[in-house]
Amino acid sequence: MSGISKTESPFTRALLAGALAGTTVDLSLYPIDTLKTRLQSSAGFSASGGLRGIYAGVGSALIGSAPGAALFFVTYEATKTHLHSYTLSPQTARWADPLAHMAAASLGEVAACAVRVPTEVVKQRAQAVQFRSSWAALQAILARRGVVGVGGVWRELYRGWGVTVLREVPFTVIQFPLWEGLKEWRRRKTGRESISAVESGLFGSVAGAVAAGVTTPLDVLKTRMMLAREKAGAGEMAGRMLRDGGVGVFFKGMGPRVVWISIGGAVFLGSYQWAFNAMGGV
Repeated sequence: MSGISKTESPFTRALLAGALAGTTVDLSLYPIDTLKTRLQSSAGFSASGGLRGIYAGVGSALIGSAPGAALFFVTYEATKTHLHSYTLSPQTARWADPLAHMAAASLGEVAACAVRVPTEVVKQRAQAVQFRSSWAALQAILARRGVVGVGGVWRELYRGWGVTVLREVPFTVIQFPLWEGLKEWRRRKTGRESISAVESGLFGSVAGAVAAGVTTPLDVLKTRMMLAREKAGAGEMAGRMLRDGGVGVFFKGMGPRVVWISIGGAVFLGSYQWAFNAMGGV
């Protein structure tokens, strides 16, 4: 850690630590994400690539991971700091802290989705072998400009925006208060002010696994909407899925998703805490 300079600004710490955490987790666990996408595809696992080319679409993840995660953590830390600046009675503070974490995480996800949604659209189409690469998927979307105009291209890049936000907000409302609560419990138990990267990673893993399992149906719906040849609304797509596959279809890929996010939670929040601590945060 001696090679990393201390950073006084909490904003800069959150920006840099978030960018590092996002890139680390997305690249290290990319194959599991690909398998999850293929399991959820309406074309079926084998037709969507099976075990072949599990790094398909990694280019878009490489470009979008750092700015998306940085946007999340900058918004999260800024909102949390602002909300914690209010003076509250001990009884009120007990309930206010989890609510502040929920609000901060929700706003962070909405901000991050500005980068995450187009990245996901391009990435998942390459993962499901609809295109050779993420670049080919992006080119196909941009090539439609002459037919649908700039607005149409924009809507295609942000297809599934609503359901992605609908998935991410409940996810973070579960994950981050649980992560923060476990960290606070550890501080009280040890008497230390700071939390180590290993502790943060373990708590992130637990919180991520719980949140991933609960929000799997929304993740499947989001994947189907992004991969569909023709655009469909969330209600229409959900009805179609229910008719064709029953309730069980909404839990496709749950195993890989829980494993991926459990490991990812450890890597993501552990590396974030490591970088945050190394730059002078607690």
